[in-house]
Amino acid sequence: MGEGERYEEFAPPEALRPFVRVLWTYATPHPTGGVQRIAPDGCSELVIDLADPYEEQDDDGVFRPQPPVIFAGQLTRPMAIRPVGPVEIVAAKFEPDGAREFLGRPLIEATDLRLDLTARLRGFTAPSGDPAGQAAALAAWLEGQRRTGGWRIDPAVRAEVAAAERDIDGPLLNPAERRALQRRFRDRVGVAPRTLRSVFRFRRIFDHATGPDADAASWLEAGLAAGYFDQPQMARDFRRFLGCTATEWAREQMELARRLASQSYKPAS
Repeated sequence: MGEGERYEEFAPPEALRPFVRVLWTYATPHPTGGVQRIAPDGCSELVIDLADPYEEQDDDGVFRPQPPVIFAGQLTRPMAIRPVGPVEIVAAKFEPDGAREFLGRPLIEATDLRLDLTARLRGFTAPSGDPAGQAAALAAWLEGQRRTGGWRIDPAVRAEVAAAERDIDGPLLNPAERRALQRRFRDRVGVAPRTLRSVFRFRRIFDHATGPDADAASWLEAGLAAGYFDQPQMARDFRRFLGCTATEWAREQMELARRLASQSYKPAS
């Protein structure tokens, strides 16, 4: 990490664990200002900027400031961001099907979007420079939301998510049951089951990648270990989910993008 840069993860309280995968914090007082590519990882997130929000590249190619509090829905394509000043973030990464009640609307309506939740979290405070305190403050706020909102999990959707993450077959269903489950899956996860499986497979590459100096052979080895048949298949997903080749990403990415790839892409325990 660079001087003063830190990334830390915290387990959520027991009551939140069906819904929240991990709480994480990140800070760097002197970011480079370079563009960072954030890839899909199968989860939506609540992200709170305690310092200067990032700028995000819109479809027209222009970088515009993100709101200070965002709900980042499922990604099916890369997100390009860049810092404009000191960075300090506290965030909650939801389980793939864990944010439906928090958001209060179908997750498919947030896919590939960053929703402004600044008004909803007005008054939220977290201690600057205290990662554990920041995570605890966000956990306490979310627990209040869970208690008042009556959050729940759809067992059939959760079973399908678990099967996708473990890369095994889901429950055996007849065609009508399968169609009904797919509709509920898109509502509660934000993407189709097949898309989530593709994201999970792509994410597993980073479990085997060997760092910024990895060459093409190293990335191919990582891709094969993740479940790809060959290099062209892996390359297509790099273009799809990151907009570049594996070696380009390894050479160019830094700071938050690299922290998320090396840590938050890891499978749930």
